[in-house]
Amino acid sequence: MTADPRARILVLNQYYWPGIEATAQLLAQLCEALARDYDVTVVTGQLRGQDLPAEETRNGVRILRARSTAYDRSQLHLRAANYGTYLADTALTALRDTPPDLVLCMTDPPIVGDVGLVVARRFDVPLLVISQDVFPEIAERVERLRQPIVLGALRSLVGLYLKRADRVVAIGETMKQRLEQKGAPAARIAVIPNWVDTAELTPRPRRNAWSQAHGLDDAFVVMHSGNVGHAQDLDALVRAATFLRDLGSLRIVVIGSGAREGDVTRLAQRLEVTGTVRFLGYQPRDVLPLSLASGDLHYIGLARGLSGYVVPSRVYGVLAAGRPVLVSADPDSETVRLVEEAECGLVVPPGRPELVAGLIRDVVEGRLSLEGMGERGRAWVEREADREVAFDRYRRLVSELVAPSPSPSSSR
Repeated sequence: MTADPRARILVLNQYYWPGIEATAQLLAQLCEALARDYDVTVVTGQLRGQDLPAEETRNGVRILRARSTAYDRSQLHLRAANYGTYLADTALTALRDTPPDLVLCMTDPPIVGDVGLVVARRFDVPLLVISQDVFPEIAERVERLRQPIVLGALRSLVGLYLKRADRVVAIGETMKQRLEQKGAPAARIAVIPNWVDTAELTPRPRRNAWSQAHGLDDAFVVMHSGNVGHAQDLDALVRAATFLRDLGSLRIVVIGSGAREGDVTRLAQRLEVTGTVRFLGYQPRDVLPLSLASGDLHYIGLARGLSGYVVPSRVYGVLAAGRPVLVSADPDSETVRLVEEAECGLVVPPGRPELVAGLIRDVVEGRLSLEGMGERGRAWVEREADREVAFDRYRRLVSELVAPSPSPSSSR
């Protein structure tokens, strides 16, 4: 029996399938695509409330689960415990496992790249980092971290691997600029946006089984679907409802959960707009095409000062569903650039609920048309952000770092 000639990729990220986090889903899809040509092993963490095996194989990917805690992430010290236990056991697991030919890290937790750097140097192999956000600046800007000593230490740790990684992927041009400012060499940064499966997520009728079940068929629906966290500027959307009390047909539907779910729900109660604003938890993935289709207009918020530090990739799913978007973000953000290029939505500055309300009113009362926006958005995402487009870009990048595995015909 001959040895398997395929190159080995070791992947480190706390979240992976079956997690509902965007990074978990994106990483699983990428690893399964790479597994067609490489042996892929993922070291991931435990999931809250789930009893998962320490090792299993799914769709060609070997999954190892570190012995990490899985506390509720809404409290910072509990999230830190999850990070610490995951990083410690991941380092031990990775160093004891079969030597890889490439180490690939996402940025959850943000300093997992330092573990990846240690492992890559130990085995003298390249390190590839996929930056999903820019830390600790994002935590500082949403005021989740304030201690100067902690922020300084985290900047040093993140800068350490950014300066030394063989390649870094930014998911947008503005993020590329942020990473360069943190010390990543420009020549080593590749820009590859996140993606959506446009074959799986297709335009559906506005009125469907999901909208009927939730009593939305006769409403004008403004929808947020995704994380309910610090970056999404959902306060502006909820506050916009106070200017629109007279629009009896309007429903603002917030789908998802996250660190600020309780705060945003209480804000709606305090402002007495719960008749207009409805909160639903994450929906099963198999109904996502119908739930997204149920929105007449999708709100994509990004808090002031966060452009380039985080990119709201949920916009790709909305565009794949053929729905127009209302973007509340700084003018240099990736999402604003996308919407202006594709002409697939409306734009307002962040933190301006009165402007959000004004645009919604203009659409509902017929002074502003959304016609053609959904179709143009769908065409853009098919061309620029389909999963196969992204996977081809990653395959080329990986092949630059490791020798491509021989095809079955060439190895006979």
